[in-house]
Amino acid sequence: MQGGWESVKISREKGGIVITEIGIAAGDIWHYLDERGSGTLDDLVRHIKKDRELLLMSLGWLAREGHVNLGDKQSGYRASLTKR
Repeated sequence: MQGGWESVKISREKGGIVITEIGIAAGDIWHYLDERGSGTLDDLVRHIKKDRELLLMSLGWLAREGHVNLGDKQSGYRASLTKR
């Protein structure tokens, strides 16, 4: 099987990021946005203190699931929680 959980295991063995880490960072982002209303990617990196790449993956996950709205590059990729 190519991709899927098998590739996550291989990636982790090589020092990569695992799905659990993305989920934990997504939770950190959600809490940050819930407390502050919105934040740019730079704000998230500065306050959450996790790798930029990990936060980008987590933001993508949250956006895909419909939990955050993301601005464009000009806005600094400003994120905010969606209203549900």
